[in-house]
Amino acid sequence: MDKRKSISEIKTLIANSPSQELLQELVNDTRKGVQNLLIQYQKREDKKQVELKKFKQRFNYEQAFWQEGKQLVCGVDEVGRGPLAGPVVAAAVILPHDFDLIEVNDSKQLTGKTRERLYSQIINQSLSFSIGISDNYEIDTVNIYQAARIAMLRAVMGLSLKPQQLIIDAMEIDSPIEQLKLIKADSKSVSVAAASIVAKVWRDHLMNFYDRLYPQYDFKSNDGYGTRKHLDALNIYGVTPLHRRSFEPIKSNF
Repeated sequence: MDKRKSISEIKTLIANSPSQELLQELVNDTRKGVQNLLIQYQKREDKKQVELKKFKQRFNYEQAFWQEGKQLVCGVDEVGRGPLAGPVVAAAVILPHDFDLIEVNDSKQLTGKTRERLYSQIINQSLSFSIGISDNYEIDTVNIYQAARIAMLRAVMGLSLKPQQLIIDAMEIDSPIEQLKLIKADSKSVSVAAASIVAKVWRDHLMNFYDRLYPQYDFKSNDGYGTRKHLDALNIYGVTPLHRRSFEPIKSNF
């Protein structure tokens, strides 16, 4: 009787951190199904190593500041500059030195499901995080660029810990804390990437709430951006208290 493990048993074992002894045993197993499982396992491991290397690279800026003695480094990012409705939302996040969620990257490169999962994990692991917003009325008053800066400043000021260094995506804010303005920071700094995820998911949740108040505009799907359904609703129902009146086509037509 063949006492070897079945293919299904091996598939379960190999999916759960298999030991080196098991892997060596499987290398010597001549069954084609086992060898295919080994090939798939090795591909997954190779991909993990590549992702781990990229993750460590995204920690380069933080580690450089830590070596300078700045132990509290804060990533800052915003979301919502382009929509026709809703606020611009910023997040500030201070990560611990042993942060290890290697999937954390620019929120635009992640699926909605992955962002949702990482959102709670980032919040739970962060040393401190904060949200800052600038609503549509303020956006119309000071312009979207300045509103984004204001939201970022509010996020930083809301932290329970005072950071010694800020890393900000593509702009500077009116804060005495030392700042690194970094182009495409959300793909270069893990702290900014974490902030981009927190800001994005927080704003998505808010727009889902607004969708229940104004279902005609489909905010749950478009996040306030000018999709065809959103524009059609504007033409039929007009603007809501959430709309940015300084943005086209609202500015010219309503």
